[in-house]
Formats: sequence, structure tokens, C-alpha cells
Amino acid sequence: MMRKVLLAAVLLGTGGCNWWYNEVPSPDQLMHKVPWFDHMILSKGVHPYQRTDIPRNVPAGIVPVGGGERDYRVGDPTAAFPQYGFDTVVANRQVRPTTPPLPGARSGKEVYEIYCQTCHGPTGVGDGPVGVYVAAFSLLTPAARGWSDGYLYSIIRYGRGVMPQYGDKIVRRDERWAVVDYVRSLQAASPLPAAPAGGTK
Repeated sequence: MMRKVLLAAVLLGTGGCNWWYNEVPSPDQLMHKVPWFDHMILSKGVHPYQRTDIPRNVPAGIVPVGGGERDYRVGDPTAAFPQYGFDTVVANRQVRPTTPPLPGARSGKEVYEIYCQTCHGPTGVGDGPVGVYVAAFSLLTPAARGWSDGYLYSIIRYGRGVMPQYGDKIVRRDERWAVVDYVRSLQAASPLPAAPAGGTK
């Protein structure tokens, strides 16, 4: 008698589970019936690369809440043809930190090979795999050699001309300065050819 009762309880329990999961609406289905739950679907979340102004660019001149460098961008990356630029006067005033890189900072060579080499090439001459298609600027020209360290640093941070900003990718200030140092080492390794005797005619 006891076995029959237990068997009946098992069968009823098993069938009851099926009924519960198959017939009774789940709470998830109930949420779809309530319109105001839809706000989670229609929320104004940030979708990377959805529009040209995402990621959003901060207004020029603001200071990060946690401190750090003031934004001195003057270009308009949201324009129909994005314009990258910065305050040249402020850029030239940027001074290299006197403190050594913080622990964990990547070398300038490592960062350059990740973000710069594809356009500027391994030696900085502008012959990277992408650089040949976008006429990447050579970092070995007399003009590039004459840029101040702050100017070069600011180009890395904000971009200029057709070069987009890399400050949102190379987020560490010490690593940006390490790239500046590496570019200077490339320039030192490729001295300009001597001017012909007597000058040009």
C-alpha cells in the first residue's frame, strides 16, 4: 500500500513539474506584457561606433574630475569630415614629466608598434601597410624633427590633419611620452643626408 502511495506521489510530482513549467506562464513572459518594462530595451545606451560622435568627445578646456591634463582640443571630430586638431600654443608648452614612468608602463617601442607602425612604418618613414594608402606623414622629415616634444605628444593625444587621436587608446600619459622618446630615437637613427657642397642651383 505504501509503495503505491509513493509511486502515485512520484507520478503526480513529475506530472506536476511538467504542468508547472509547460502551462503556467513564467515571470519573464509576464514582464513582456507590462509596457513599462520595455524601457530597458529602449534605453539610450552608448553603442560604440554607432555614430561619428561616439565615443563622445568632451568639451575643450575641461579638467578631468580625478585631475590630470586639461583638454586643449580645438578640432571637430564630429564634423562631416572629421577634423582633428589642438591648440598649437598650448601643445608646444607641454613639458615632459620629470618623474620616471609608473610601474607597468609599456615601452615606447611596444606602443609604437601597436598603434603607429601600421601607418608610419617600422622606421617612421611612413611606409606602413596602411600608410602607403593614406600618404602617412614621415616622422623623419626636417619638419617632424623640428617639432617640439610637446607638439609631438599632442599629435599623439589629439591627432591632427587626417591622423585621428590616439589619446583614447594610449590612455597613460607616461606611455605617450614613451612614444615621443621612441620617435626621437628613430629620428636619431636616420640622420638627414648631408647637403650637397655649394648648395642647390
